[in-house]
Amino acid sequence: MQPVTNIFSYPRYWAECYGTAPFLPMSRKEMDALGWDSCDVILVTGDAYVDHPSFGMAVIGRMLESQGFRVGIIAQPDWSSKEDFMRLGKPNLFYGVTAGNMDSMINRYTSDKKLRHDDAYTPGNVGGKRPDRATLVYTQRCKEAYKEVPVVIGGIEASLRRIAHYDYWSETIRRSILFDAKADILIYGNAERPLIEVAHRIAAGESIEAMQDIRGTAVIRREPLPGWRGVDSSKLDQIGRIDPIMNPYMEGAPCSDDESSAPAAQEAQPVLVQPAKPKPWEKTYVKLPAFERVKEDKVLYAHASRILHHETNPGCARALSQAHGDRIIWVNPPAFPLETDEMDGVFGLPYQRVPHPAYGNEKIPAYDMIKTSVNIMRGCFGGCSFCSITEHEGRIIQSRSQESILKEIEEIRDKVPGFTGVISDLGGPTANMYQLRCKNPKAEQTCRRASCVWPTICPHMDTDHTPTINLYRKARDLKGIKKILIASGVRYDLAVEDPRYVKELAKYHVGGYLKIAPEHTEEGPLSKMMKPGMGSYYSFKELFDKYSKEAGKQQYLIPYFISAHPGTTDEDMVNMALWIKANRFKLDQVQNFYPSPLANATTMYYTEKNPLNKVSRQGGDVFVVKGERRRRLHKALLRYHDPAGWPMIREALLEMGKGYLIGNGPECLVPPEGRGEAKAERSRSKGLKPALTRHSDIAHQRGNGAGNKSAGGQSKGHGNAQTGKGPAAGKAGKGNGKPVGSELKLGKGNGKPAAQGAAQGKPAGKGKPAHKGKASTRAGTGKPTAQGGKPAAKGGAKRPVR
Repeated sequence: MQPVTNIFSYPRYWAECYGTAPFLPMSRKEMDALGWDSCDVILVTGDAYVDHPSFGMAVIGRMLESQGFRVGIIAQPDWSSKEDFMRLGKPNLFYGVTAGNMDSMINRYTSDKKLRHDDAYTPGNVGGKRPDRATLVYTQRCKEAYKEVPVVIGGIEASLRRIAHYDYWSETIRRSILFDAKADILIYGNAERPLIEVAHRIAAGESIEAMQDIRGTAVIRREPLPGWRGVDSSKLDQIGRIDPIMNPYMEGAPCSDDESSAPAAQEAQPVLVQPAKPKPWEKTYVKLPAFERVKEDKVLYAHASRILHHETNPGCARALSQAHGDRIIWVNPPAFPLETDEMDGVFGLPYQRVPHPAYGNEKIPAYDMIKTSVNIMRGCFGGCSFCSITEHEGRIIQSRSQESILKEIEEIRDKVPGFTGVISDLGGPTANMYQLRCKNPKAEQTCRRASCVWPTICPHMDTDHTPTINLYRKARDLKGIKKILIASGVRYDLAVEDPRYVKELAKYHVGGYLKIAPEHTEEGPLSKMMKPGMGSYYSFKELFDKYSKEAGKQQYLIPYFISAHPGTTDEDMVNMALWIKANRFKLDQVQNFYPSPLANATTMYYTEKNPLNKVSRQGGDVFVVKGERRRRLHKALLRYHDPAGWPMIREALLEMGKGYLIGNGPECLVPPEGRGEAKAERSRSKGLKPALTRHSDIAHQRGNGAGNKSAGGQSKGHGNAQTGKGPAAGKAGKGNGKPVGSELKLGKGNGKPAAQGAAQGKPAGKGKPAHKGKASTRAGTGKPTAQGGKPAAKGGAKRPVR
């Protein structure tokens, strides 16, 4: 799976003579100071500009600069007119547009579609500095500013909308974002390799129409590329012909010892050298069901989603073609992953590692989270169905060398203001996939599995954590480094395959609490999430407790769970709540499932079909929780200890015939209604108005929401919705979240964003900081709030990438 061209081997553009900019310019004044009369490329982003390798636009900008191009940045522009998009003048080559490290809709709205009032990627954590569907808005303004300048779109938002997709916020199927944005070309996934090729070819005078077959890109065409053969998959899967397997014991078989069946001697013949037989996936495309059909037929939508997820391996992926009216969206196979020396080059570019000076002393929360953390790898082969990392970064792990990582730690030590000697994380989408790859190169190239670890760990997958252990030890030995913490989510089913890693982790790299993400306790939901069963959790906990005790430390696991995920019934949620209570956890920060575009779980949510298996019209149905009340109930069950949710839980338990779980005994889930509780609830609800957003049916909310009164003056509402700030996938999901990926605030995802945004749904490095301070204690005891030596998951603990 070797790329043809190393990304650092292109001849430099003539403008390299201007040298390296201290910061990529954001104003004409900065351009003048650099001696520039114009920019070759202008990048437009929905994030503040932080010159750090965890921020996508910084990576892309510095990469283009390393090729000799003059790059300017327009960060969080005023989108009300074209004026702010013209502040740096007309770009000589193209505009590059991204919504930022997070999908703009996930950034702006909670999983309950309520408007957020903060933004971790904005100075001062102020919300509202980017529009809804920012990629569309920014592209249209760029076209208004300079109609003839090509616009290249990328990042997590564009990646996850490259074909027709379900849009949770409007509850419709939308066209490929390339049609709606009217951009010239879309780059999906980590953008370095395709973007550099696009930039050099535009600089050489080629038009976009001449570069339609670049890996990792999508374009709009009238017909498929000439010379490509198509596979029609616009209808549901059909079972093809299966060749019979030869019986090795039949007469005349090649392995037979029967002399009578031996082949007759033949005269020597000249050897003819035949050209290599083309691979079945080379110059082949799959014809997906058209946009108009998947919009009307949920089963066909699930079928199209299944095909897309089978075409994500760069080694064997085929191109995709999907009709939109009389034109098609043509999605080329994914770009080849970066090699180790290329990864080192990307992370070794001259980042200042701080926000642009234009922001003064204003705090940017996403930067504060990751300023002392190090991204050691990209990609995730876990394949969790709710996470967007696979769709964006891919399954193949791309690791940096130890030397590159150690050098970055030393740069943090020497450059970051106020560094205390503590590295808050060595990680990525997951903590413990560093240098783990398929042991069989041929299998890696041709594999179409959605996950290398589900339902069981593939026998070809390397689970030897020696490279990670050696990295941790070398990092600890660096001068000036007091502590190396691991804040990315640990994939515990992998960790138990190498107990040495668990021992190293527990002894040296846990600050009292370790985040892991079982996501659920019941087999039904876990099978739809593509997560391991609880047996792996118990095995990991046993090892973790053992090695923590040997190290003389009291350390605790912080589990994270998802509520309202497709495949989850009310019974499943009650059982999980009972497990949480039995294990004496009190979860204050929980996550309702957030349907991010293109994720397998989102397909389940919309179609109520399971795309993890062959899709058919009969069978394969998935139970899905929809509606605000049911989703609130599932979230309330996770927080069984919160009195605000008790009335709803009691009502549900009675409807399920589980009234015996209402009481004060240890086996009960919630207490009976207490004196004054109903009065307090009425008091809380009195006069409250429903939360309205542009995605809400206002008339419906006014008719049924809290605060509406009947003729008799009695409140008919149900109180405030539990809106809680949900995940943002890769991070996605894990993210989401993290910058692709606690969640990514989904991916999810990822702990740190990828070069073009992270794993879907999570702000860069969210959840990465070291746990500071002490656990809250009960008065007069000194025991953690959660009894039994287990902590209450409170405060700033963020969701890990799964």
